[in-house]
Amino acid sequence: MAATTADLIPAPQVVAGGGDGVHELGAGSTLTAGAGTEGVARWLRSAVGAATGLDLPEGPGDGIELRIDPALAPEAYRLTVDPRAIRIDGGSAAGVFWGAQTLRQLLGPDAFRRAPVERGRKWTVPEAVIEDAPRFAWRGLMLDVSRHFMPKDGVLRYLDLLAAHKLNVFHLHLTDDQGWRVEIKRHPKLTEVGAWRSRTKFGHRASPLWDERPHGGFYTQDDIREIVAYAAERHIRVVPEIDVPGHSQSAIAAYPELGNTDVVDTASLTVWDNWGINPNVLAPTDATLRFYEGVFEEILDLFPVDVSPFVHIGGDECPKEQWKRSPAAQARIAELGLKDEDELQSWFIRHFATWLTARGRRLIGWGEILEGGLAPGAAVASWRGYAAGITAARAGHDVVMCPQEYVYLDHRQAPGDDEPMPIGWVRTLEDVYRFEPVPPQLTESEARHVLGTQACVWTEVMDSQARVDYQTFPRLAAFAEVAWSALPAPAERDFTGFQRRMAAHYTRLDALGVDYRPPTGPRPWQLRPGVLGRPIEGAPPNV
Repeated sequence: MAATTADLIPAPQVVAGGGDGVHELGAGSTLTAGAGTEGVARWLRSAVGAATGLDLPEGPGDGIELRIDPALAPEAYRLTVDPRAIRIDGGSAAGVFWGAQTLRQLLGPDAFRRAPVERGRKWTVPEAVIEDAPRFAWRGLMLDVSRHFMPKDGVLRYLDLLAAHKLNVFHLHLTDDQGWRVEIKRHPKLTEVGAWRSRTKFGHRASPLWDERPHGGFYTQDDIREIVAYAAERHIRVVPEIDVPGHSQSAIAAYPELGNTDVVDTASLTVWDNWGINPNVLAPTDATLRFYEGVFEEILDLFPVDVSPFVHIGGDECPKEQWKRSPAAQARIAELGLKDEDELQSWFIRHFATWLTARGRRLIGWGEILEGGLAPGAAVASWRGYAAGITAARAGHDVVMCPQEYVYLDHRQAPGDDEPMPIGWVRTLEDVYRFEPVPPQLTESEARHVLGTQACVWTEVMDSQARVDYQTFPRLAAFAEVAWSALPAPAERDFTGFQRRMAAHYTRLDALGVDYRPPTGPRPWQLRPGVLGRPIEGAPPNV
């Protein structure tokens, strides 16, 4: 299938040339890597070389040339294709890499396979000059591996899918009530106990169905190092999330002293097998702080600052009932001169903001970390609409916009009974395409605090990689264009044109083996008849 510059996703800023000429790549084609682009050359040989069967040896001649051009912005690139050569110039190695992703699309869908489907084939690239750069520096996907564990190979696959869509931030939700997914050597029971639950609710928490198989898994420290290195090779930053002080029952099940032992028999708690907001939260004690400082020390070692400048600490959905009843928590509030439990949570978050800052990292948390005040330098992921992001930006804090009303991809993609385990509002491909990360309420100076945007995939009702694929794609392609491309206002966006380009993109996803939702609805094996979800009717609020 021939590829054209008109089929690219995300849409580039400028496409010029576009004559009838092509550049042919064949057995004699070479790949020349200028200084600083050697990693991109390795990727081209391993990924595109494997798909095409071309060796692309180093050397001058008829082929591909990679260069860094300091006159370009760091993630910008210029792809020049003529009958004599293909040249990718980037403002940095990252820019060259994004240009290589565009080149791969221009080679056609078979360039996304793992081995050639036709030996000895001539590969043609249409003549053009493409100049491109991203709108946002933060173009992210959050993947929840706590509710349902995704093995390492699946995580590496998702990093490849992010790279193919020019997304550059991978937020890894590693801990929650339902499982702790990263090895911490000084606290081995976090994975010996906290990584495993005896059974799992099947569907929404109101469903009567249970999967009685034990579920769990975790990444060893070497697994994490491999994931981080794999991401870095693809110019993707990794944001590890260790959730505190709520969403912590898996940690409390492993180490009961972390919980509010004066009001709850924490020794009787197990890793949670259900969904929702859990009342069991961390005790605001010095011992808890020291425990998690030890956790974060190992996290910082596993996630180096050049790949992971931000560390996510959760901070959302922390019920305060146990703190209200706990004499120890009330004594801590009095000791610190705090007004209430919201300020106690703020104190908890500020402690780790200060701790991380002293070690050269930045704290980011969900919008609730604004409650009771936020430490200087901390950033906010605004998930309950735009409101927290607007408040944070006006206060001078950096923001990542990820409102559930638009970019929570666990929400259902269409109305009707066919959607498997339908959760939340209907968020169609067009809804995601018309998402605007910068709310109009912000002034120009306030809007500069919007680092970018992120789609989120919560996996309570996604018990397999195929289910994650179904919920994530094709909507992630629309999100990627929102995050990368300089689109007009939402109502003015050419969704019809995007749908036409998606016709070509579906063939790329097919070649990659992505189990996406077809435009016509779920395939028979994607249905989950009789499994209760939690659909919300009507349009979501614009908050």
